Amino acid sequence: MKNVFLILIIFLFPMISCKSQIISLEQAVIYEQQTGSIPQSTTYIKDVNNSLNKYIGIWKGDLNGKTYEFNFIKKENVGGFDVNWDFLVGRLKVSDSNGNITYDTSNEQDDLKTKFKGINFQSDLKAYKMYFVGNSVGCAEYGYVYLRIQPSTPLQMTILMLPDNDIVEEGKCPINFQPTIPYEQLIHLVKQ
Repeated sequence: MKNVFLILIIFLFPMISCKSQIISLEQAVIYEQQTGSIPQSTTYIKDVNNSLNKYIGIWKGDLNGKTYEFNFIKKENVGGFDVNWDFLVGRLKVSDSNGNITYDTSNEQDDLKTKFKGINFQSDLKAYKMYFVGNSVGCAEYGYVYLRIQPSTPLQMTILMLPDNDIVEEGKCPINFQPTIPYEQLIHLVKQ
């Protein structure tokens, strides 16, 4: 009887352990580069190395007469996908040169429908990639935002937005439209 029980444990343990695997954010990037996907046994993509922590907090900078204030928070073990993830959620407040707030998501919900949500690191692991959806979707105001912090200047960050699509719905976008986060322009930020 002991032998039967031992054999069952030997065969069942690998099955159980393979169904629940935690990998790091960095490992997920490497798997996706090498194979195009993460292992099916993955249940949680975790910020094991605390790589997201350096982005957390309030960051401010100016560009083209506007002041940008980004606030990043880390969400851990969030479901709603095939696997649970750790990622950043962003909040953005934009003020004009007179101090008037022109855009503000400070009070937005932290759910999966957030307008500024982290994806993962880009392939070289030097920038964290997020997806931003502005208020003017008819003007194609959505795309990827790259956060980059150089190790030598941990209190400075640059942000670059690349639009995901350039198709504008006819009649939905004003002639002088300016995106909330300017496209293809670096915004230099300082941690507050």
